[in-house]
Amino acid sequence: MADKVVKLGCNTLVRHYATAQAPTIPKCDFVPKQYTGPSYQKTDKLKADHLPSVLYNIYKRPMLINQGYKQWLFDHEGRRYLDLFAGIVTVSVGHCHPKVVGALQEQIQTLWHCTNIYRHPKLYEYVEQLTSKLPGDLKVVYLVNSGSEANDLASILAKAYTGNLDVVSLQSSYHGCSYGLMGLTGTQSYRMKLNIPAGYYHTMLPDPYRGIWGGCRDSLSQVPGACSCPGDCVTADKYVHQLSELLENSVPKGRLAALFAESIQGVNGTVQFPKGYLKKAHQLVKKYGGLYIADEVQTGFGRTGDAFWGFQNHGVMPDIVTMAKGIGNGFPMAAVVTTKEIAAAHAGTAYVNTFGGNPMATSVGKAVLDVIEEEQLQQNCKVVGAYFVEQLMQLQKIHPIIGDVRGKGLMLGLEFVVPGTKDPLSVADVNIIFEDMKDMGVLIGRGGRFGNVLRIKPPMCINKQDVDFAISVLDQAIKNYTSCV
Repeated sequence: MADKVVKLGCNTLVRHYATAQAPTIPKCDFVPKQYTGPSYQKTDKLKADHLPSVLYNIYKRPMLINQGYKQWLFDHEGRRYLDLFAGIVTVSVGHCHPKVVGALQEQIQTLWHCTNIYRHPKLYEYVEQLTSKLPGDLKVVYLVNSGSEANDLASILAKAYTGNLDVVSLQSSYHGCSYGLMGLTGTQSYRMKLNIPAGYYHTMLPDPYRGIWGGCRDSLSQVPGACSCPGDCVTADKYVHQLSELLENSVPKGRLAALFAESIQGVNGTVQFPKGYLKKAHQLVKKYGGLYIADEVQTGFGRTGDAFWGFQNHGVMPDIVTMAKGIGNGFPMAAVVTTKEIAAAHAGTAYVNTFGGNPMATSVGKAVLDVIEEEQLQQNCKVVGAYFVEQLMQLQKIHPIIGDVRGKGLMLGLEFVVPGTKDPLSVADVNIIFEDMKDMGVLIGRGGRFGNVLRIKPPMCINKQDVDFAISVLDQAIKNYTSCV
């Protein structure tokens, strides 16, 4: 391959590939369709002319995606990529899974739409199947269209049921981009310079890697030097105390409606909490009259391996659960699940959702649940995810640039730092590795407060051979980067 010029800060460097052989991508017999869309150059112009500038390119040399198959994506030239980000943790059972495609095809030839003011069989079949996956009294389902819509509705239900108005979430959380959810979201980059609705508070993030008390987490990988508590982590009480301080000092007395929390923070780079934190935070919130809302938009549907829902790994029972993304394998659908008692607080007010629970979405959702069970994808997340973490930990031993490896199942994160410190590696430098991995055939996410975390959330059908390829690519990309600095 030819030399490639890259920029690191203010220094222009030449990277030499002559001695670096790109890892070999695993074999795949699938042949993608011939691309027939607009030219690459025309998409550049169409994007510039008709799409908002906030929709930025994540790569310097953007791809034009043509087709997907299982864990693979193909660009307009037919080049194949291993998808380790799954459309932002959305493709659960694999791109264009034949059973899911077949279910949609059959339904679309029968009935597209009738809204939930009428009855249609797929809605009832689906909610019966979905609620069978949920514990306790979580048996009432609102079907909606997106994670943001689900989180908005969950906030309304909590306020209606408790009669209180204030909601607490965690620092660096992400719950959506709607006007109200900008207040709930604790990540500055998603909060516009607007007057955010009142009544939202953010408690200290209990982060074992960057938090002031550290801690141990439910992962094969721990922060170097972390405690190894046999049960709940000793630091959980310290972080929960900060929540109590917030409730005692900042939230008006008698106004707490809910604590809203992801089971593992997704956009913030797969941050896990110290063991026992969510359970104890839930107990505290109950004393103040609030509910616990579990945001399972990224962690649900078996992705964490040990349990079908992320909150089950914390030993806690939520009052309301929100879910989206993997629920439809990429088809736009979402849900809020709660108890009959809480849902009853909604009675007396008119409510309708034009597209929520439509026949196409519920047919897809039912097929997704079938595939997860039939192909044992939760177990695959557990086994392949553990293998992935182990391989990442091996890379951490040889690359000082890797500050932390974390996660559970196939929801993993790898944080880059300046070697010898916890200072986050600059976004410009992370982008060099990010871009290089894409050029070698691996698509991966990026996130975290400082933009220095690789987010690894692939379709749940990947295998150990795919992991080996991904690890080889990551290893080579780091070597390419470090050889230039």
